[in-house]
Amino acid sequence: MVHLLRLLCGALIGLFQSSARREAEILVLRQQINVLRRKAPKRPALNNADRLLFVWLSRLVPTTLAALAVVRPETVIRWHRAGFRAYWRLRSRPRGGRPKTPLEIRQLIRDMSIANPLWGAPRIHGELLNLGIDVGQTTVAKYMAKHRRPPSQGWRTFLRNHVDGIASMDLFVVPTASFRLLYGLLILQHDRRQIMWLGATAHPTAEWITRQLAEAYGWKEAPQYVVRNRDAVYGDIFIRRLRAIGIRARPTAARSPWQNGYAERLIGSIRRECLDYVVVFGERHLCHLLKSYQRYYNEARTHLSLRKDAPVSRGVQAVGRILCLPILGGLHHQYVRI
Repeated sequence: MVHLLRLLCGALIGLFQSSARREAEILVLRQQINVLRRKAPKRPALNNADRLLFVWLSRLVPTTLAALAVVRPETVIRWHRAGFRAYWRLRSRPRGGRPKTPLEIRQLIRDMSIANPLWGAPRIHGELLNLGIDVGQTTVAKYMAKHRRPPSQGWRTFLRNHVDGIASMDLFVVPTASFRLLYGLLILQHDRRQIMWLGATAHPTAEWITRQLAEAYGWKEAPQYVVRNRDAVYGDIFIRRLRAIGIRARPTAARSPWQNGYAERLIGSIRRECLDYVVVFGERHLCHLLKSYQRYYNEARTHLSLRKDAPVSRGVQAVGRILCLPILGGLHHQYVRI
């Protein structure tokens, strides 16, 4: 920069000199350049100030390009074009604008669009406004999750919409003290995981199972579908009786107990929480145990899927003295306030 200022000052002084003197100085300077070029054949390194000076002089006096000895005229023209692009790039840069949407709001928009595939940008925008989040509808459309397929409900949503009309049933074996086998029957309502019936018999038949199903619901609204396995005990009589009362049986695939997972899981709970700790003497004893467990399961036992509530909602008791009630002879307990 100091050399550039010195050069500019020299140019101003030269304006007041005679033409002969200027020509002589120019001749001396050119000869010095020739001497330097002979001693240093490599191209000299130029800084930005040098390039700016050459470009500026070429713009003021285009004929000075012919006098260049350090660089070629094409190089100066290339510098000028590069400077032109840099200048307009600087002038065209964004100048602020709308503030960036916070990450929490962007993630909320994405979560809403994933959880509600049938919602569009206007619906999500309305929900955000009701939550006190002031963003534009175009911003919502920008950050929504892109669905590759047409919007549709998922399997979880489909099952939740139909769970009120679905029940499942299954038989399980219980050994007795005399080494005989008894059969327990479970009927489970899916919506609240409520046990509708627990019965026992030594000889399960289609007529007996149908009668148990009728007693389980009585005057209550019967389910639309009953999920069962392909046990031979469910014969034509059972299917005809179900159709007569407006229930459609849905058998699982062969050797696929996971398709009746709710019932299979509950049978495991009955064993782990009751039958594994009791020696069953007979059918009457087993019926008593199962009915006691049914009351405990429906009215006292908490469930993760019900947000720690019981199938028959217990409600929160905040006032009163805590009382412990034994169930199944003290195998389990229920705690209430009185």
